[in-house]
Amino acid sequence: VLSLCQIPCLCGSAPCLLCRCCPSGNNSTITRLIYAFFLLLGVSVACVMLIPGMEEQLKKIPGFCDGGMGTTIPGVHGHVNCDVLVGYKAVYRVCFGMAMFFLLFSLLMIKVKSSNDPRAAVHNGFWFFKFATALAISVGAFFIPEGPFTTVWFYVGMAGAFCFILIQLVLLIDFAHSWNESWVEKMEEGNSRCWYAALLSATAVNYLLSLVAIVLFYVYYTHPEGCSENKTFISVNMLLCIGASVMSILPKIQESQPRSGLLQSSVITIYTMYLTWSAMTNEPDRRCNPSLLSIIGYNSTTTPTQGQVVQWWDAQGIVGLVLFLLCVLYSSIRTSNNSQVNKLMLTSDESTLIEDGMPRSDGSLDDGDDVHRAIDNERDGVTYSYSFFHFMLFLASLYIMMTLTNWY
Repeated sequence: VLSLCQIPCLCGSAPCLLCRCCPSGNNSTITRLIYAFFLLLGVSVACVMLIPGMEEQLKKIPGFCDGGMGTTIPGVHGHVNCDVLVGYKAVYRVCFGMAMFFLLFSLLMIKVKSSNDPRAAVHNGFWFFKFATALAISVGAFFIPEGPFTTVWFYVGMAGAFCFILIQLVLLIDFAHSWNESWVEKMEEGNSRCWYAALLSATAVNYLLSLVAIVLFYVYYTHPEGCSENKTFISVNMLLCIGASVMSILPKIQESQPRSGLLQSSVITIYTMYLTWSAMTNEPDRRCNPSLLSIIGYNSTTTPTQGQVVQWWDAQGIVGLVLFLLCVLYSSIRTSNNSQVNKLMLTSDESTLIEDGMPRSDGSLDDGDDVHRAIDNERDGVTYSYSFFHFMLFLASLYIMMTLTNWY
């Protein structure tokens, strides 16, 4: 049994004074939360690399900014001053370190079946050494010669980020199903009229926001004589969302998923509208991609400096960052009742989990009621795939890299 004393100290078995301040919980949940903390710490460092003025410090790294950047960047033509993109290059290297760390553990944890496996001890402990390893890989990434690294890693990041968007979609569907099931159960237990109204209101709000988004997209991101790509994106995604909403209430679907309904499809619809907006904000034609400040009526009179073709931050990047944080945290604490989602995410059902804070019958908590411990609930079998969880964090590292760099 692993003590929560190990958690704040980030080390194997050393005692910690913060032990008494920590609540008891399942080892599987606590471990995932710590790995999520590792990822969020890396995201914070990547954000620091984009702070204005940081480029002067980054240029001091030998060879990091020699000769600026030319036409090797997809979608950027001509010479670009390295002052503009040096922060992006730093983000690429920080995220490269995080991605390689999680990919290494993903390969190491293949086919771990229970916490009795020696590799499980590496997964659930040795936090100081794992932190040092992640730090060493990230620092070492800054000394990778430029060459084709940025371009190759761009395409790797684009593919990985796309896969993570699909995982986000699965987690969002799982969240919507859990939300719907919770409210339907409360509606069946009592005060059905109140909970039915809440369910109907939440669904209506999601669809209303989606409709408003579609109207705004057509008004601000299209023109009668152009912007054909944006028109196609908006129209096709709108039709697909309508189709998904109709399918969710078909009798055949209801037989397979009795509690499937419009709430789930409304959540997916509004998420699809976000993805559509995110795609259109990367349109290079400024007539089809107005800035958010100009849309809300704030007209900036400043003109962009010659050669500066990228922004440090934008609205869709901030929204993407928030969704990313919620997704990672949800994936770290989720215990879904949906067997289909569990199969897809390679996790076990909730019946294998031990309730948080419940003592084991083997007397592992007999050394003091005031000592809070993490309960090993994976002796008979893991409650989630260690390898897939690390692979998901690997894809998450690539997604946040692309989000922070505006997908170039």
